[in-house]
Amino acid sequence: MWCVGVLVCGLVIAATLASAAQAHAIAAPAGDGRLQQVISNLRNVIVGLLVALATLFATIGGVRYLLAGGDPGEAEAGKRTLRNAAIGYGIAALAPVLVEILKYVVGS
Repeated sequence: MWCVGVLVCGLVIAATLASAAQAHAIAAPAGDGRLQQVISNLRNVIVGLLVALATLFATIGGVRYLLAGGDPGEAEAGKRTLRNAAIGYGIAALAPVLVEILKYVVGS
């Protein structure tokens, strides 16, 4: 379940960076889009890392499930890991939407 916490922390960081970029864009001249581009690139990198982390957990969960060998406890642990990886994929897919919602709530 801690992978979901890591994903949420990544989204909060992305939202904070987007808010800072929005505040800078208001104070900066109209032609200064470099900071916006850096923030956008950084957000894309964070989402990529979230997807990579979810893929790692999906792989670990699949291996645990396959190697359970009839042990119901180990099979359930593999299923839980796969479920958490699916939640991670969902959060990574919804990251841009969640960042926009956080920007709206924060007021930037």
